[in-house]
Amino acid sequence: MDDKETERAEVSLEPPKIQRLEESVVNRIAAGEVIQRPVSAVKELVENSLDANSTSINVVVKDGGLKLIQVSDDGHGIRYEDLAILCERHTTSKLSKYEDLQSIKSMGFRGEALASMTYVGHVTVTTITKGQLHGYRVSYRDGLMEQEPKPCAAVKGTQIMVENLFYNMIARKKTLQNSSDDYTKIVDLLSRLAIHHINVGFSCRKHGAARADVHSVTTSSRLDSIRTVYGVSVARSLMNIEASDNDPSTSVFKMDGFISDSNYVAKKATMVLFINDRLVECSALKRAIEIVYTATLPKASKPFIYMSIVLPSEHVDVNVHPTKREVSLLNQEIIVEKIQSAVELKLRQSNESVTYQEQTVASSPSSSLGTSKELQPKLLSPGSQSQKVPVHKMVRTDSSDPAGRLHAYLQTKPHKPLAENSSLTAVR
Repeated sequence: MDDKETERAEVSLEPPKIQRLEESVVNRIAAGEVIQRPVSAVKELVENSLDANSTSINVVVKDGGLKLIQVSDDGHGIRYEDLAILCERHTTSKLSKYEDLQSIKSMGFRGEALASMTYVGHVTVTTITKGQLHGYRVSYRDGLMEQEPKPCAAVKGTQIMVENLFYNMIARKKTLQNSSDDYTKIVDLLSRLAIHHINVGFSCRKHGAARADVHSVTTSSRLDSIRTVYGVSVARSLMNIEASDNDPSTSVFKMDGFISDSNYVAKKATMVLFINDRLVECSALKRAIEIVYTATLPKASKPFIYMSIVLPSEHVDVNVHPTKREVSLLNQEIIVEKIQSAVELKLRQSNESVTYQEQTVASSPSSSLGTSKELQPKLLSPGSQSQKVPVHKMVRTDSSDPAGRLHAYLQTKPHKPLAENSSLTAVR
């Protein structure tokens, strides 16, 4: 080994120098963790609107959220004095000391969401509080105001616009080029929130579209809200379910919700879970319920599930995930087991009877022919009328008809001639 190789070996053995990162680098790294994709930003903004006691929340999205995310609400607004520090990291009105997390009721509590958005996008806030004659509009970048708040016309509440999301994170933006996929996730998020917060009206649409893809109004019935958001076919296949436990030595909780019966068939399972009004995921509970469905209703093993679980605040740790997607529960195994037993009991009771939906068909001029028992069932198949069969491929069923036309299947009674309006032309 020569002298140069020896020197390189000695240099490589030296430990790397630890250096303090610049604050802008730290904030951008943290922002990429909190705002993972456009739906993360929408979730944070909508939860802020819910914390502001809003009764109406409207979301507008452009290019899957990369170009524009606009969330408008009719909440209590933001005070003028707070606008200067609104988008600084760890500034919040939700708590003042760590012990407040034990009894936190609000959706947000870290004070990181808005700050993170300013490091990966351009944020503009328009707000007005009760009693003010006009509102204020201010833009933020890198956690700071770009200029002083400007007076402007405004309606009750707050409107936050996030433009050019991930403009300075090229790799992240390239992985999110499928805007339709991100918009689908945003619609799914707002659909889940809409069926739980039935006292709030939600709306979500693409920028420039006249029709909203999610539109819910305030209602007193959760089943009506599910019917509005997910459709009649889902709502009529649901059963109410409840479970609770008040034994302090094991678990204290109360659960109510809706689960699908044997008539519900879907390609994938849908589970909407709220714990203390937080939209979260619990893989253990979802897996336990899917096991019950597979064993009890094999043909309906992909269920629709909505559950709202209420526990004492001190039994829930909400600070376990960067995007607050998961929470930690005290005695989680016992709670999951009790809910699984309640679901199994309900499914076994419902499995004893199967409900069939009837549909009334409106009469038509040719209904006299359509209701005749002499008409063969094959004529009512959808493919026979919509698909054009070439003449050389038709089956000849009668020597008097060389090509085998449809009217050859119709057998008319000789003593009961056809009405004038029910001619063969009308049948065709």
